[in-house]
Amino acid sequence: MQQQETTGVLLLNLGGPESLDEVEPFLYNLFSDRQIIRLGPAFLQKTIARLIARRRAPKSRENYRKIGGGSPINRITADQAQALEQRLRPDGRFMVRVCMRYHPPLARQALRQMTAAGVRRIIGLPLYPHYSIATTGSSFSDLHRAAGVVAPAPAIVEIRSWPRQPLYINCLARRVREGLDRFSDVPVQVVYSAHSLPKKFIAEGDPYVRELETTIHALEEKTGQPGRLCYQSRSGPVEWLEPSTPDMLRRLADQGCKNILMVPISFVSDHVETLYEIDMLYRDMAHEMGIRLESTRALNDDPEFIAALHDLVMNAAGRAE
Repeated sequence: MQQQETTGVLLLNLGGPESLDEVEPFLYNLFSDRQIIRLGPAFLQKTIARLIARRRAPKSRENYRKIGGGSPINRITADQAQALEQRLRPDGRFMVRVCMRYHPPLARQALRQMTAAGVRRIIGLPLYPHYSIATTGSSFSDLHRAAGVVAPAPAIVEIRSWPRQPLYINCLARRVREGLDRFSDVPVQVVYSAHSLPKKFIAEGDPYVRELETTIHALEEKTGQPGRLCYQSRSGPVEWLEPSTPDMLRRLADQGCKNILMVPISFVSDHVETLYEIDMLYRDMAHEMGIRLESTRALNDDPEFIAALHDLVMNAAGRAE
């Protein structure tokens, strides 16, 4: 009887520095990605990226120091991978591993491990629910480049995005209801904060904003609680999506808002954008404006979220047969 082949699953994520010493190399890897940002002519990209990383590293290190000295995203993604592999066990032979874009394990390392284990088909599952060329697009480009130099080259099945995945929406809705309960019976404004993008990406057809709105519409159908969308984590001298999260806070303060529940809508795990930017920087900013700001808990390895990832994998495996 022929043994069933093992299907690989790679959880694609950004990655993050696990120590303060890793901050500058992480920033260098990020700014070296020409698919996200073009720094002068191509032959100067890495040189300029090194200069920018060196200049930004001190401030960035301080932010990571405030959340414990490094990003938890690598550990959390590894926990998600372990939980998903266990969830998939009754459904066949699956090997689930982590593949980061700017921090080890990088695509080539992950693919070599899988091909060495005999895996010939890999499902790429981005932990970005909403497609953007800067996140999912860059991760898949990197994965295909790596597959081209690994022998034997595995077949790669792409999960492009999943903004309306039912269990994912249920999980978010639970987080929103739980967050609203912390305010008792006072009026609360829900604010969805997503990672920002340069406006030119959207003008060139990137579906990111449209897919964010798809998730928000599905979530609001579940909760009956309307919210307002804004964008965080902008940097650099380009036009970014608006309004920024600080601008949204100022706008709401001018309108007399006293309570905000912030939902990090484009993030599925805790990292510097949630633990520092939302829970420290924006909370303090709101406090100075006379606003109480609370945030919803990250999805991390919540069993219902892992069940959502399981369903995405099984649907992709069925398409590939």
